[in-house]
Amino acid sequence: MSETTDRTTTNPTTTDPTTGPATDGPARPSDLVRDTLPGTGTELPSSRASLEDVTEAMKDVVDPELGINVVDLGLVYGIHLDDDGSCSIDMTLTSAACPLTDVIEDQTHTALEGLVTRSAINWVWMPPWSMDKITEDGRDQLRAIGYNV
Repeated sequence: MSETTDRTTTNPTTTDPTTGPATDGPARPSDLVRDTLPGTGTELPSSRASLEDVTEAMKDVVDPELGINVVDLGLVYGIHLDDDGSCSIDMTLTSAACPLTDVIEDQTHTALEGLVTRSAINWVWMPPWSMDKITEDGRDQLRAIGYNV
């Protein structure tokens, strides 16, 4: 939810939002900022996170057992962005018995905070995760810690 602020009403002596108060000369740039479309009262659209923004942010979410991010491990199956700025992520784990889902959920919400209005994880198990889903960067990271992939 966004809050609309009409910055032209902050100084009642302003007669024209482009010139500012008659005694103070030109308005400051911040006085010229509007949160509505001129003449309509319609709120400007908020900047929405892109799929690339969310994907990049999800690289901050690290599998606690392997120390590799969930994107490069191939655990993120899909990212869905809604018009209201909310995001849902289809994600799996290397094992359905993984005891660390809470840690990954917390990391996800932290990584997406400020980028989306709301985030939710849909845990999915089909198709099952397999090593062929790991990106080349993920493979390089696994090799660096001693895995043969």
